[in-house]
Amino acid sequence: MACNNIFKNIPQHFPSEICDDLISGKAFSLKRIVSQGHTSPEKGWYDQDNDEWVILRSGKATVLFAENNRTVELVTGDYLHIKAHQQHKVTFTDPQTPSVWLCLFFSTA
Repeated sequence: MACNNIFKNIPQHFPSEICDDLISGKAFSLKRIVSQGHTSPEKGWYDQDNDEWVILRSGKATVLFAENNRTVELVTGDYLHIKAHQQHKVTFTDPQTPSVWLCLFFSTA
């Protein structure tokens, strides 16, 4: 069994967001996402079939929800439960410091 660290292997500069699959099973997947100034595409929304539980382990980020145009600002340690088909997008990540996310996608059915 190998021991890994979510803060390792982050390049100093990366042109696009990094998304690594850490582990998955029949009804879940856990990903590490690293953003630094990266955001969701300007047009459209994430509209996922599964629930998502996300924790920001470092950095800063802002998530916009389509319902009521609600904005949630996240700092290190903050987490959210985003229900399936709850439309959302990331509108800000800190351009100076990597924002490291752990994202658990799971089915409640």
